[in-house]
Amino acid sequence: MRLAITGAGGRLGRALTELARSAGHEVVAVDRGPAVPRSRDGVSARAADVTDYRDTEHAVADCDALAHLAAYTGPDAAPEPDVHNNNVVASYNALRAAQAAGIRRVCLASSVNAIGGIFSSEPRYDYFPVDELHPCYAEDPYSLSKRIAEEQAAAFARRVPGMSIGCLRLHALRDRDDTGPGPSRRPDTGRGELWGFTPIGLAARACLAVAATDLGGCEIFNVVAAETSSSLPSMDLRDRYFPRVPVRGDLSGHRSFFDSSKAARKLRP
Repeated sequence: MRLAITGAGGRLGRALTELARSAGHEVVAVDRGPAVPRSRDGVSARAADVTDYRDTEHAVADCDALAHLAAYTGPDAAPEPDVHNNNVVASYNALRAAQAAGIRRVCLASSVNAIGGIFSSEPRYDYFPVDELHPCYAEDPYSLSKRIAEEQAAAFARRVPGMSIGCLRLHALRDRDDTGPGPSRRPDTGRGELWGFTPIGLAARACLAVAATDLGGCEIFNVVAAETSSSLPSMDLRDRYFPRVPVRGDLSGHRSFFDSSKAARKLRP
């Protein structure tokens, strides 16, 4: 497989590049200016600004699959309009360029904040654990941009027969690749994000799995570590910080407040 990766110079992009190479795939590493990785065995580097459609179309033209990872990763990464507009335009360009190139398998890096959460004035959750069907209460430009990208993906899956698009709701990427509780810290500091995180390795494996899987349309997947980063049990955290939110699933031990079982069932690296 010849896999194009936008944002290839970022943390997740670098991890996915190495994982794809180790699995025997060829990588087209796409990024802007000095962030472009160097070309080497199994990796072809291409400079492109994914907010420019023609740049994006040229960068992915001869590829079999696309992982679109390029984005501002939070509402404070740039002025608000830039965060929103950059992310929304880039995701549209990536999907449209994939269509033009005949690419049928696309991985789109989304975020658990596509429903709102840590960047909201008051995090709102209707039930725990949070699954992919949870309503959206996004307020900020970053979360809104990720929600719009998911809607764009659904639209392209409808308009292009046979297109397979996986939107991965990632969360607070970390270099550690285990899923156990992290160092003890004040529990309230993780309240908005529900004490969740996604190990880089887990995210990279999910990206590669989407690129290799026929989903038969557009699917959204939570990809979050199976356990929280808190030293306190999950039910204790719920009772202390979200006592009125009903529990519909298993929050025993340190189990995550995000349900990632769909990804575990459908995505096979």
